[in-house]
Amino acid sequence: MSDHDELSAAYWAGAARGVLVVQRCASCGTPRHYPRALCANCYSFDVEHVEHPGRGSVYSWTVAHQAFSPDVAGDVPYVLVTVDLGDGMRALGRLAAPAQPAMGLPVQIGFEPDAAGAPRPVFTATD
Repeated sequence: MSDHDELSAAYWAGAARGVLVVQRCASCGTPRHYPRALCANCYSFDVEHVEHPGRGSVYSWTVAHQAFSPDVAGDVPYVLVTVDLGDGMRALGRLAAPAQPAMGLPVQIGFEPDAAGAPRPVFTATD
C-alpha cells in the first residue's frame, strides 16, 4: 500500500480487512467519503475514521466496453456504479454479476483483490 497517501491510508487498510472506512469530522461529526483533508461543513482539519455498513443504492452507472488498462482487459464489459451511501456520501465501484444496474438498486459493498492483489470495491445487489 505504499502508493496510497496519508489521507486514504485508513480507507485502504479497511478495504484490506473487507470493510468500508470513511472519515468523520471530529469537530462537527459530518461524515465524508472520498477521503479529504478538510471538512466541507465546518472547514475543520480534525478527522476520525469510522467503519460504515457499506449499504446503499445505485445512483448512476456506466458500462465499460473498452479496457484502458491491461489489468482489466479480460473483464470487459463490466458495470461501474455510483452508489448513494446516505449522509451525502457516494462511492464508486464495480457491480457484481449477474445483477443488472437500475436506479435505486439496493447494494452492499465488498472488496475483492485486483490483478496485483490490492482490494477493489465491488457492490453486490441485496434484497
